[in-house]
Amino acid sequence: QWDLVCEQRGLNQATATFFFIGVTVGAMVFGYLSDRFGRKAMLLLSLVCSIIFGMLSAASISYSMLAITRTLTGVALSGMSLIVLPLGTYWVDIQHRIITGILTSIFWSIGNMLLAMVAYLVREWHWLLVAVTAPCLLSIICLWWVPESARWLIANGKVKQAHRHLLRCARMNGRKDFAVSPELFPSFHLSQALRQMATDKKPGESYSYISLFRTRVLRKISLCSGAVWFGVAFSYYGMSMNLTGFGLNMYLSQFVFGIIEIPAKVIMYFLVNRIGRRQSQAWALILTGLCIGANVIIPKPFTSLRSVVAIMGKGFSEAAFTTVFLYTSELYPTVLR
Repeated sequence: QWDLVCEQRGLNQATATFFFIGVTVGAMVFGYLSDRFGRKAMLLLSLVCSIIFGMLSAASISYSMLAITRTLTGVALSGMSLIVLPLGTYWVDIQHRIITGILTSIFWSIGNMLLAMVAYLVREWHWLLVAVTAPCLLSIICLWWVPESARWLIANGKVKQAHRHLLRCARMNGRKDFAVSPELFPSFHLSQALRQMATDKKPGESYSYISLFRTRVLRKISLCSGAVWFGVAFSYYGMSMNLTGFGLNMYLSQFVFGIIEIPAKVIMYFLVNRIGRRQSQAWALILTGLCIGANVIIPKPFTSLRSVVAIMGKGFSEAAFTTVFLYTSELYPTVLR
């Protein structure tokens, strides 16, 4: 369509570049906004914008319109991916944080598998964009039952709202010793972590991306985690977007790449608890790099071997992706997270 052939053929792949430019911008925008205005509110905004721009992408009447709307879709979807996992893990203790994060991320893998089947059945790209945008409507409905982060509420002085959500949580857990009025909340026996959250943010103090580099420790964390994120994303999406480069059918590659992510996540659950976040992250990245390097060396006629190595590499890269989400969220205080 739109004569994207011959010398203009590269514009087909350029739409992915525009999308990830939007993801980059969205990460900065929604990262700041979610710390400023709350996780739930920004998650709702992200979902609504994803639907609007996704549908506009499907209705594009020119390549320019498609490029713009895909960029804006990337901005919106970035907010969703950044907020969902931390918001879920806020509501569990440290002992259950890993299993909660992994169970949540498994739905990402299920989505990858469903994408292969939907793309196989819906070949017309306009309707395919409609099909992959539609689940955001279900997410908006489910968001009705999702509470705002109590940690964020406490850190921002919204004690009464935090008390209401925590009281509801206590009732679900059968805790009867939590029935205390919001006025007594500051003196109530909270866990050390939550009491620290309530005092981390000084009245009137504002935070920005500059805050990530204000101290020596924060500078080290920010620079090192940024390098790790670059390696994780580069390897994961590099393999995900090279679906036809390993000798398998494009739809089959997408489906298998989604399946392999699930056992990879399960393995990481045991490894993270046994050897820690840092070691798990390092070995997942090392093994991903070895698989990618091996595929560069293996001759192209050996399609079966290349496919097996690629699938293993995809599993390791997803293991690294899952770990870096959990690991990074634990390195920063709530007001900067």
